[in-house]
Amino acid sequence: MTTRWPLYLGGEPQHPNDSLEVLDKFNQRPIARVATADAATYETAIASAYSAREAAASVPPYQRRDVLLHCARRFGERQSELAESLCAEAGKPIRDCRGEVVRLIDTFRIAAEEATRITGEQLELAVTERAVGYQGSTRRFPVGVVGCIAPFNFPLNLAAHKVAPAIAAGCPFVLKPASATPLGALIIGQTLAETDWPRAAWSILPGTPAAAAPLVTDERVALLSFTGSPAVGWKLKSQCGRKRIVLELGGNAACIVERDADVDHAVERLIFGAFYQSGQSCIGVQRILVHRSRYDELRAKLVEATERLVSGDPHDETTFVGPVIDGDSAERLERWIASARAAGGRVLCGGRRTGNVVEPTLLENVPVEEPICAEEAFGPVAVLSSYDSFAEAIEIVNASRFGLQAGLFTRDLGRILMAHSRLEVGGVIVGDIPSWRVDSMPYGGVKESGFGREGVRYAIESMTEPRLLVIKDPGCLD
Repeated sequence: MTTRWPLYLGGEPQHPNDSLEVLDKFNQRPIARVATADAATYETAIASAYSAREAAASVPPYQRRDVLLHCARRFGERQSELAESLCAEAGKPIRDCRGEVVRLIDTFRIAAEEATRITGEQLELAVTERAVGYQGSTRRFPVGVVGCIAPFNFPLNLAAHKVAPAIAAGCPFVLKPASATPLGALIIGQTLAETDWPRAAWSILPGTPAAAAPLVTDERVALLSFTGSPAVGWKLKSQCGRKRIVLELGGNAACIVERDADVDHAVERLIFGAFYQSGQSCIGVQRILVHRSRYDELRAKLVEATERLVSGDPHDETTFVGPVIDGDSAERLERWIASARAAGGRVLCGGRRTGNVVEPTLLENVPVEEPICAEEAFGPVAVLSSYDSFAEAIEIVNASRFGLQAGLFTRDLGRILMAHSRLEVGGVIVGDIPSWRVDSMPYGGVKESGFGREGVRYAIESMTEPRLLVIKDPGCLD
Protein backbone atom coordinates (compact mmCIF):
# COMPACT_ATOMS: atom_id res chain seq x y z
CA MET A 1 0.00 0.00 0.00
CA THR A 2 1.09 3.58 -0.63
CA THR A 3 2.24 5.05 2.66
CA ARG A 4 1.77 8.75 1.86
CA TRP A 5 -1.53 9.96 0.48
CA PRO A 6 -2.70 13.34 -0.85
CA LEU A 7 -6.08 14.92 -0.53
CA TYR A 8 -7.95 15.88 -3.71
CA LEU A 9 -8.89 19.54 -4.10
CA GLY A 10 -10.68 20.54 -7.28
CA GLY A 11 -9.80 17.12 -8.69
CA GLU A 12 -6.05 17.60 -8.14
CA PRO A 13 -3.84 15.73 -5.63
CA GLN A 14 -2.27 18.02 -3.05
CA HIS A 15 0.10 17.42 -0.12
CA PRO A 16 -0.32 20.38 2.24
CA ASN A 17 0.68 18.16 5.17
CA ASP A 18 0.86 14.56 6.40
CA SER A 19 -1.05 15.22 9.58
CA LEU A 20 -3.35 12.16 9.72
CA GLU A 21 -1.80 8.85 10.75
CA VAL A 22 -3.88 5.85 9.70
CA LEU A 23 -3.49 2.74 11.84
CA ASP A 24 -4.00 -0.95 11.20
CA LYS A 25 -7.00 -1.46 13.46
CA PHE A 26 -5.88 -4.90 14.62
CA ASN A 27 -2.26 -4.31 15.60
CA GLN A 28 -2.35 -0.48 15.87
CA ARG A 29 0.67 -0.11 13.60
CA PRO A 30 0.83 2.94 11.29
CA ILE A 31 0.08 2.05 7.68
CA ALA A 32 -0.21 5.48 6.04
CA ARG A 33 0.01 9.21 6.50
CA VAL A 34 -2.73 11.26 4.87
CA ALA A 35 -3.00 14.94 4.03
CA THR A 36 -5.90 16.67 5.76
CA ALA A 37 -7.93 19.77 4.97
CA ASP A 38 -8.65 22.72 7.24
CA ALA A 39 -11.83 24.82 7.09
CA ALA A 40 -10.29 27.17 4.51
CA THR A 41 -9.58 24.21 2.22
CA TYR A 42 -13.17 23.04 2.54
CA GLU A 43 -14.31 26.56 1.63
CA THR A 44 -12.04 26.50 -1.43
CA ALA A 45 -13.44 23.11 -2.45
CA ILE A 46 -17.02 24.35 -2.11
CA ALA A 47 -16.20 27.45 -4.18
CA SER A 48 -14.62 25.25 -6.85
CA ALA A 49 -17.61 22.90 -6.93
CA TYR A 50 -20.04 25.80 -7.02
CA SER A 51 -18.23 27.33 -10.00
CA ALA A 52 -18.43 23.95 -11.78
CA ARG A 53 -22.21 23.50 -11.51
CA GLU A 54 -22.82 24.29 -15.17
CA ALA A 55 -19.85 22.22 -16.34
CA ALA A 56 -21.04 19.17 -14.41
CA ALA A 57 -24.68 19.57 -15.42
CA SER A 58 -23.75 19.92 -19.09
CA VAL A 59 -21.85 16.62 -19.26
CA PRO A 60 -24.11 14.42 -21.45
CA PRO A 61 -25.62 11.39 -19.77
CA TYR A 62 -23.62 8.95 -21.90
CA GLN A 63 -20.38 10.60 -20.77
CA ARG A 64 -21.44 10.43 -17.11
CA ARG A 65 -22.13 6.75 -17.72
CA ASP A 66 -18.68 6.26 -19.22
CA VAL A 67 -16.98 7.97 -16.28
CA LEU A 68 -18.76 5.66 -13.87
CA LEU A 69 -18.04 2.55 -15.96
CA HIS A 70 -14.36 3.47 -16.09
CA CYS A 71 -14.31 3.65 -12.30
CA ALA A 72 -16.10 0.32 -11.96
CA ARG A 73 -13.64 -1.35 -14.33
CA ARG A 74 -10.61 0.08 -12.56
CA PHE A 75 -11.96 -0.93 -9.15
CA GLY A 76 -12.21 -4.46 -10.52
CA GLU A 77 -8.57 -4.30 -11.62
CA ARG A 78 -7.55 -3.01 -8.18
CA GLN A 79 -9.79 -5.39 -6.26
CA SER A 80 -7.05 -7.04 -4.20
CA GLU A 81 -5.45 -3.70 -3.32
CA LEU A 82 -8.79 -2.25 -2.26
CA ALA A 83 -9.63 -5.26 -0.09
CA GLU A 84 -6.23 -5.34 1.62
CA SER A 85 -6.30 -1.61 2.27
CA LEU A 86 -9.81 -1.87 3.70
CA CYS A 87 -8.85 -4.81 5.91
CA ALA A 88 -6.01 -2.80 7.43
CA GLU A 89 -7.64 0.59 7.87
CA ALA A 90 -11.06 -0.67 9.04
CA GLY A 91 -10.07 -3.91 10.79
CA LYS A 92 -12.72 -5.68 8.75
CA PRO A 93 -12.21 -9.42 8.13
CA ILE A 94 -10.70 -9.92 4.70
CA ARG A 95 -13.68 -11.91 3.42
CA ASP A 96 -16.00 -9.03 4.31
CA CYS A 97 -13.58 -6.64 2.62
CA ARG A 98 -13.79 -8.53 -0.66
CA GLY A 99 -17.56 -8.38 -0.42
CA GLU A 100 -17.49 -4.62 0.10
CA VAL A 101 -15.27 -4.13 -2.94
CA VAL A 102 -17.82 -6.05 -5.02
CA ARG A 103 -20.52 -3.72 -3.70
CA LEU A 104 -18.38 -0.69 -4.57
CA ILE A 105 -18.18 -1.95 -8.15
CA ASP A 106 -21.90 -2.75 -8.19
CA THR A 107 -22.82 0.73 -6.98
CA PHE A 108 -20.81 2.46 -9.69
CA ARG A 109 -22.22 0.12 -12.36
CA ILE A 110 -25.78 0.74 -11.21
CA ALA A 111 -25.11 4.49 -11.22
CA ALA A 112 -23.75 4.20 -14.76
CA GLU A 113 -27.02 2.63 -15.85
CA GLU A 114 -29.13 5.19 -14.01
CA ALA A 115 -27.17 8.10 -15.53
CA THR A 116 -29.04 7.55 -18.80
CA ARG A 117 -32.44 6.96 -17.17
CA ILE A 118 -33.08 10.28 -15.44
CA THR A 119 -36.45 11.14 -16.89
CA GLY A 120 -39.42 13.41 -16.26
CA GLU A 121 -43.05 12.84 -17.14
CA GLN A 122 -45.77 14.06 -19.44
CA LEU A 123 -48.62 15.71 -17.49
CA GLU A 124 -52.28 15.73 -18.39
CA LEU A 125 -53.37 19.26 -17.53
CA ALA A 126 -56.90 19.21 -18.90
CA VAL A 127 -58.38 18.32 -15.54
CA THR A 128 -60.47 21.49 -15.75
CA GLU A 129 -62.00 23.40 -18.66
CA ARG A 130 -59.59 26.31 -18.38
CA ALA A 131 -56.59 24.03 -18.98
CA VAL A 132 -57.75 22.65 -22.31
CA GLY A 133 -55.06 23.28 -24.92
CA TYR A 134 -52.16 23.32 -22.46
CA GLN A 135 -49.41 20.70 -22.41
CA GLY A 136 -47.29 19.99 -19.36
CA SER A 137 -44.08 18.07 -18.80
CA THR A 138 -41.25 17.86 -16.29
CA ARG A 139 -37.52 17.29 -16.52
CA ARG A 140 -35.17 16.66 -13.65
CA PHE A 141 -32.17 18.96 -13.19
CA PRO A 142 -29.22 18.64 -10.77
CA VAL A 143 -29.66 20.58 -7.54
CA GLY A 144 -26.06 21.81 -7.43
CA VAL A 145 -23.24 21.10 -4.99
CA VAL A 146 -23.61 17.98 -2.85
CA GLY A 147 -21.77 17.77 0.47
CA CYS A 148 -20.98 14.17 1.43
CA ILE A 149 -19.97 12.89 4.87
CA ALA A 150 -19.21 9.15 4.96
CA PRO A 151 -18.70 6.82 7.96
CA PHE A 152 -15.95 4.38 8.90
CA ASN A 153 -17.84 1.11 8.80
CA PHE A 154 -18.32 0.85 5.01
CA PRO A 155 -15.70 3.36 3.85
CA LEU A 156 -15.83 2.19 0.23
CA ASN A 157 -19.46 1.41 -0.39
CA LEU A 158 -21.07 4.19 1.61
CA ALA A 159 -18.79 6.76 -0.02
CA ALA A 160 -19.82 5.23 -3.35
CA HIS A 161 -23.49 5.70 -2.46
CA LYS A 162 -22.86 9.45 -2.35
CA VAL A 163 -20.24 9.97 -5.06
CA ALA A 164 -21.65 7.72 -7.80
CA PRO A 165 -25.21 9.16 -7.75
CA ALA A 166 -23.79 12.70 -7.70
CA ILE A 167 -21.82 12.00 -10.89
CA ALA A 168 -24.81 10.30 -12.49
CA ALA A 169 -27.02 13.30 -11.64
CA GLY A 170 -24.48 15.88 -12.84
CA CYS A 171 -23.85 17.34 -9.39
CA PRO A 172 -20.46 18.63 -8.19
CA PHE A 173 -19.51 17.16 -4.82
CA VAL A 174 -17.18 17.52 -1.86
CA LEU A 175 -16.60 14.30 0.11
CA LYS A 176 -15.35 14.05 3.69
CA PRO A 177 -14.36 10.45 4.47
CA ALA A 178 -14.12 9.21 8.04
CA SER A 179 -10.79 10.11 9.64
CA ALA A 180 -10.29 6.51 10.79
CA THR A 181 -10.73 5.10 7.27
CA PRO A 182 -9.80 7.62 4.55
CA LEU A 183 -7.78 5.39 2.21
CA GLY A 184 -10.64 3.84 0.27
CA ALA A 185 -12.11 7.25 -0.56
CA LEU A 186 -8.71 8.44 -1.76
CA ILE A 187 -8.42 5.41 -4.06
CA ILE A 188 -11.81 6.42 -5.45
CA GLY A 189 -10.27 9.87 -5.99
CA GLN A 190 -7.24 8.40 -7.76
CA THR A 191 -9.55 6.54 -10.08
CA LEU A 192 -11.89 9.45 -10.76
CA ALA A 193 -8.86 11.59 -11.64
CA GLU A 194 -8.25 9.24 -14.58
CA THR A 195 -11.55 10.29 -16.18
CA ASP A 196 -12.89 13.34 -17.99
CA TRP A 197 -15.21 14.33 -15.15
CA PRO A 198 -14.65 18.10 -14.66
CA ARG A 199 -11.77 18.56 -12.23
CA ALA A 200 -13.25 21.58 -10.46
CA ALA A 201 -16.44 19.62 -9.79
CA TRP A 202 -15.08 17.33 -7.10
CA SER A 203 -12.91 17.20 -4.01
CA ILE A 204 -12.13 14.45 -1.49
CA LEU A 205 -10.91 15.96 1.76
CA PRO A 206 -9.99 14.04 4.90
CA GLY A 207 -10.38 16.34 7.88
CA THR A 208 -11.89 16.81 11.29
CA PRO A 209 -15.61 17.42 11.80
CA ALA A 210 -14.82 21.01 12.81
CA ALA A 211 -12.83 21.61 9.62
CA ALA A 212 -15.67 20.19 7.52
CA ALA A 213 -18.28 22.50 9.10
CA PRO A 214 -18.64 24.55 5.86
CA LEU A 215 -20.30 21.52 4.26
CA VAL A 216 -23.11 22.07 6.75
CA THR A 217 -23.27 25.85 6.98
CA ASP A 218 -22.25 27.13 3.54
CA GLU A 219 -25.38 27.96 1.52
CA ARG A 220 -23.60 27.14 -1.74
CA VAL A 221 -23.97 23.48 -0.76
CA ALA A 222 -27.44 22.53 -1.98
CA LEU A 223 -27.70 19.11 -0.35
CA LEU A 224 -25.91 17.42 2.53
CA SER A 225 -25.78 13.61 2.52
CA PHE A 226 -24.69 12.30 5.92
CA THR A 227 -24.25 8.75 7.16
CA GLY A 228 -23.30 8.37 10.80
CA SER A 229 -24.57 8.52 14.36
CA PRO A 230 -28.02 9.90 15.25
CA ALA A 231 -26.56 12.40 17.71
CA VAL A 232 -24.36 13.95 15.05
CA GLY A 233 -26.92 13.67 12.25
CA TRP A 234 -29.73 15.47 14.03
CA LYS A 235 -27.33 18.18 15.19
CA LEU A 236 -26.23 18.73 11.60
CA LYS A 237 -29.85 18.98 10.50
CA SER A 238 -30.43 21.80 12.95
CA GLN A 239 -27.47 23.66 11.44
CA CYS A 240 -28.25 23.12 7.76
CA GLY A 241 -30.57 26.06 7.24
CA ARG A 242 -32.40 25.87 3.92
CA LYS A 243 -30.33 23.14 2.30
CA ARG A 244 -31.68 19.70 1.64
CA ILE A 245 -30.39 16.90 3.83
CA VAL A 246 -30.43 13.10 3.66
CA LEU A 247 -29.71 11.36 6.96
CA GLU A 248 -28.75 7.70 7.17
CA LEU A 249 -28.36 7.15 10.90
CA GLY A 250 -28.25 4.35 13.41
CA GLY A 251 -30.45 1.47 14.43
CA ASN A 252 -30.81 -1.54 16.71
CA ALA A 253 -32.34 -3.82 14.12
CA ALA A 254 -34.68 -6.59 15.17
CA CYS A 255 -35.35 -9.94 13.55
CA ILE A 256 -38.52 -11.92 14.25
CA VAL A 257 -38.42 -15.73 14.02
CA GLU A 258 -41.97 -17.06 13.81
CA ARG A 259 -43.12 -20.54 14.81
CA ASP A 260 -43.29 -21.74 11.16
CA ALA A 261 -39.71 -20.67 10.39
CA ASP A 262 -36.95 -22.96 9.16
CA VAL A 263 -34.80 -22.67 12.28
CA ASP A 264 -31.60 -23.99 10.69
CA HIS A 265 -31.83 -21.40 7.91
CA ALA A 266 -32.67 -18.67 10.41
CA VAL A 267 -29.66 -19.54 12.56
CA GLU A 268 -27.31 -19.48 9.58
CA ARG A 269 -28.51 -16.03 8.57
CA LEU A 270 -28.71 -14.65 12.12
CA ILE A 271 -25.06 -15.58 12.70
CA PHE A 272 -24.07 -13.59 9.65
CA GLY A 273 -26.35 -10.65 10.44
CA ALA A 274 -25.24 -10.30 14.06
CA PHE A 275 -21.50 -10.77 13.63
CA TYR A 276 -20.37 -9.95 10.10
CA GLN A 277 -17.75 -7.19 10.07
CA SER A 278 -17.70 -7.36 13.86
CA GLY A 279 -21.29 -6.19 14.16
CA GLN A 280 -20.43 -2.70 12.94
CA SER A 281 -23.44 -2.22 10.71
CA CYS A 282 -26.46 -0.04 11.37
CA ILE A 283 -28.66 -2.90 10.13
CA GLY A 284 -26.75 -5.60 11.95
CA VAL A 285 -28.96 -8.03 13.87
CA GLN A 286 -29.07 -6.75 17.46
CA ARG A 287 -32.45 -7.95 18.78
CA ILE A 288 -33.62 -11.49 18.02
CA LEU A 289 -37.28 -12.15 18.84
CA VAL A 290 -38.27 -15.82 18.75
CA HIS A 291 -41.72 -17.37 19.14
CA ARG A 292 -41.79 -19.11 22.50
CA SER A 293 -42.52 -22.50 20.90
CA ARG A 294 -39.18 -22.37 18.98
CA TYR A 295 -37.08 -20.42 21.45
CA ASP A 296 -35.17 -23.24 23.15
CA GLU A 297 -34.39 -24.94 19.84
CA LEU A 298 -33.14 -21.78 18.18
CA ARG A 299 -31.16 -20.65 21.23
CA ALA A 300 -29.26 -23.93 21.46
CA LYS A 301 -28.37 -23.94 17.76
CA LEU A 302 -27.47 -20.26 17.74
CA VAL A 303 -25.14 -20.59 20.74
CA GLU A 304 -23.45 -23.62 19.20
CA ALA A 305 -22.90 -21.81 15.90
CA THR A 306 -21.68 -18.63 17.60
CA GLU A 307 -19.11 -20.51 19.67
CA ARG A 308 -17.60 -21.90 16.47
CA LEU A 309 -16.82 -18.44 15.08
CA VAL A 310 -13.16 -17.40 14.92
CA SER A 311 -12.19 -14.03 16.36
CA GLY A 312 -8.91 -12.19 15.95
CA ASP A 313 -6.68 -11.03 13.11
CA PRO A 314 -8.86 -9.74 10.23
CA HIS A 315 -6.08 -10.55 7.74
CA ASP A 316 -6.52 -14.26 8.53
CA GLU A 317 -8.85 -16.01 6.08
CA THR A 318 -10.50 -17.97 8.90
CA THR A 319 -11.41 -14.92 10.99
CA PHE A 320 -15.10 -14.03 11.13
CA VAL A 321 -14.97 -11.35 13.85
CA GLY A 322 -12.15 -8.82 13.85
CA PRO A 323 -11.58 -5.74 16.00
CA VAL A 324 -14.06 -2.94 16.43
CA ILE A 325 -12.86 0.41 15.19
CA ASP A 326 -11.15 1.67 18.36
CA GLY A 327 -10.55 1.15 22.06
CA ASP A 328 -13.39 3.41 23.14
CA SER A 329 -15.88 1.29 21.20
CA ALA A 330 -14.51 -1.94 22.66
CA GLU A 331 -14.66 -0.56 26.21
CA ARG A 332 -18.22 0.71 25.70
CA LEU A 333 -19.37 -2.73 24.55
CA GLU A 334 -17.68 -4.33 27.54
CA ARG A 335 -19.49 -1.90 29.88
CA TRP A 336 -22.85 -2.50 28.24
CA ILE A 337 -22.47 -6.28 28.50
CA ALA A 338 -21.52 -5.96 32.16
CA SER A 339 -24.48 -3.65 32.77
CA ALA A 340 -26.87 -6.11 31.15
CA ARG A 341 -25.51 -8.93 33.28
CA ALA A 342 -25.84 -6.86 36.44
CA ALA A 343 -29.46 -6.08 35.51
CA GLY A 344 -30.31 -9.79 35.37
CA GLY A 345 -29.32 -10.62 31.82
CA ARG A 346 -27.57 -13.88 31.05
CA VAL A 347 -24.52 -14.18 28.82
CA LEU A 348 -25.05 -17.30 26.73
CA CYS A 349 -21.63 -17.14 25.08
CA GLY A 350 -18.82 -14.67 24.53
CA GLY A 351 -18.75 -11.47 26.54
CA ARG A 352 -15.00 -11.02 26.76
CA ARG A 353 -12.62 -8.78 24.89
CA THR A 354 -8.95 -8.88 24.01
CA GLY A 355 -7.71 -5.46 23.02
CA ASN A 356 -10.23 -4.15 20.51
CA VAL A 357 -11.55 -7.61 19.63
CA VAL A 358 -14.86 -8.34 21.36
CA GLU A 359 -15.95 -11.97 21.26
CA PRO A 360 -19.20 -12.68 19.43
CA THR A 361 -21.70 -12.43 22.27
CA LEU A 362 -25.26 -13.64 22.81
CA LEU A 363 -27.38 -12.55 25.78
CA GLU A 364 -30.90 -13.26 27.00
CA ASN A 365 -33.30 -11.98 29.67
CA VAL A 366 -31.95 -8.47 29.30
CA PRO A 367 -34.28 -5.66 30.45
CA VAL A 368 -35.37 -3.63 27.45
CA GLU A 369 -34.15 -0.37 28.97
CA GLU A 370 -30.55 -1.62 29.11
CA PRO A 371 -28.27 0.13 26.58
CA ILE A 372 -27.44 -3.15 24.84
CA CYS A 373 -31.16 -3.37 23.90
CA ALA A 374 -32.24 0.26 23.71
CA GLU A 375 -29.21 1.82 22.02
CA GLU A 376 -27.19 0.93 18.94
CA ALA A 377 -24.56 -1.63 19.98
CA PHE A 378 -22.48 -1.37 16.80
CA GLY A 379 -20.50 -4.42 17.78
CA PRO A 380 -20.68 -8.24 17.76
CA VAL A 381 -23.47 -8.51 20.36
CA ALA A 382 -27.06 -9.75 20.00
CA VAL A 383 -29.88 -10.15 22.53
CA LEU A 384 -32.46 -12.96 22.44
CA SER A 385 -35.99 -12.76 23.77
CA SER A 386 -39.22 -14.69 23.30
CA TYR A 387 -42.78 -13.65 22.51
CA ASP A 388 -46.20 -15.33 22.53
CA SER A 389 -48.12 -13.59 19.74
CA PHE A 390 -47.09 -11.97 16.48
CA ALA A 391 -48.78 -8.74 17.52
CA GLU A 392 -46.61 -8.73 20.63
CA ALA A 393 -43.46 -9.16 18.50
CA ILE A 394 -44.42 -6.18 16.37
CA GLU A 395 -44.99 -4.07 19.49
CA ILE A 396 -41.54 -5.02 20.80
CA VAL A 397 -39.87 -4.05 17.51
CA ASN A 398 -41.75 -0.75 17.36
CA ALA A 399 -40.92 0.15 20.97
CA SER A 400 -37.45 1.17 19.79
CA ARG A 401 -36.85 4.81 18.91
CA PHE A 402 -34.97 3.53 15.85
CA GLY A 403 -36.52 2.22 12.66
CA LEU A 404 -34.13 1.28 9.87
CA GLN A 405 -34.88 -2.28 8.73
CA ALA A 406 -36.37 -5.41 10.29
CA GLY A 407 -36.12 -9.08 9.40
CA LEU A 408 -38.85 -11.69 9.51
CA PHE A 409 -38.67 -15.46 9.16
CA THR A 410 -42.12 -16.82 8.33
CA ARG A 411 -44.06 -18.41 5.48
CA ASP A 412 -47.38 -16.92 6.58
CA LEU A 413 -48.62 -14.38 4.04
CA GLY A 414 -50.96 -12.75 6.54
CA ARG A 415 -48.12 -12.12 8.96
CA ILE A 416 -45.90 -10.84 6.14
CA LEU A 417 -48.53 -8.28 5.13
CA MET A 418 -49.17 -7.36 8.77
CA ALA A 419 -45.45 -6.78 9.31
CA HIS A 420 -45.20 -4.63 6.21
CA SER A 421 -48.10 -2.45 7.26
CA ARG A 422 -47.35 -2.17 10.99
CA LEU A 423 -43.59 -2.29 11.51
CA GLU A 424 -42.23 1.23 11.90
CA VAL A 425 -39.11 0.77 9.80
CA GLY A 426 -37.79 1.79 6.40
CA GLY A 427 -37.73 -1.78 5.11
CA VAL A 428 -38.98 -5.26 5.99
CA ILE A 429 -36.87 -8.22 4.82
CA VAL A 430 -38.84 -11.48 4.76
CA GLY A 431 -37.07 -14.83 4.83
CA ASP A 432 -33.80 -13.15 5.74
CA ILE A 433 -32.07 -10.77 8.12
CA PRO A 434 -32.46 -6.97 8.30
CA SER A 435 -28.80 -6.72 7.25
CA TRP A 436 -29.66 -7.80 3.70
CA ARG A 437 -29.20 -5.00 1.17
CA VAL A 438 -28.84 -4.61 -2.58
CA ASP A 439 -27.37 -1.32 -3.73
CA SER A 440 -30.20 -0.46 -6.11
CA MET A 441 -33.01 -0.70 -3.55
CA PRO A 442 -34.35 2.24 -1.51
CA TYR A 443 -32.53 2.27 1.80
CA GLY A 444 -33.22 4.47 4.79
CA GLY A 445 -35.08 4.72 8.05
CA VAL A 446 -37.75 6.43 10.10
CA LYS A 447 -37.85 7.87 13.61
CA GLU A 448 -34.29 8.44 14.90
CA SER A 449 -32.83 6.36 12.09
CA GLY A 450 -33.08 9.35 9.78
CA PHE A 451 -35.02 10.27 6.68
CA GLY A 452 -34.53 10.28 2.95
CA ARG A 453 -33.41 7.26 0.96
CA GLU A 454 -30.20 6.03 -0.55
CA GLY A 455 -29.94 3.36 -3.20
CA VAL A 456 -28.67 4.84 -6.45
CA ARG A 457 -31.92 5.83 -8.17
CA TYR A 458 -33.38 7.20 -4.94
CA ALA A 459 -30.25 9.19 -4.18
CA ILE A 460 -30.42 10.66 -7.70
CA GLU A 461 -33.98 11.76 -6.98
CA SER A 462 -32.70 13.68 -3.94
CA MET A 463 -29.88 15.19 -5.99
CA THR A 464 -32.17 16.39 -8.77
CA GLU A 465 -35.36 18.44 -8.81
CA PRO A 466 -38.26 18.46 -11.25
CA ARG A 467 -38.76 21.58 -13.34
CA LEU A 468 -42.15 22.10 -14.92
CA LEU A 469 -42.69 23.21 -18.52
CA VAL A 470 -46.17 24.31 -19.63
CA ILE A 471 -46.88 25.10 -23.29
CA LYS A 472 -50.13 26.50 -24.64
CA ASP A 473 -51.02 24.89 -27.93
CA PRO A 474 -50.59 27.59 -30.60
CA GLY A 475 -53.72 26.27 -32.27
CA CYS A 476 -55.71 27.37 -29.21
CA LEU A 477 -54.48 30.95 -29.29
CA ASP A 478 -57.09 33.63 -29.98
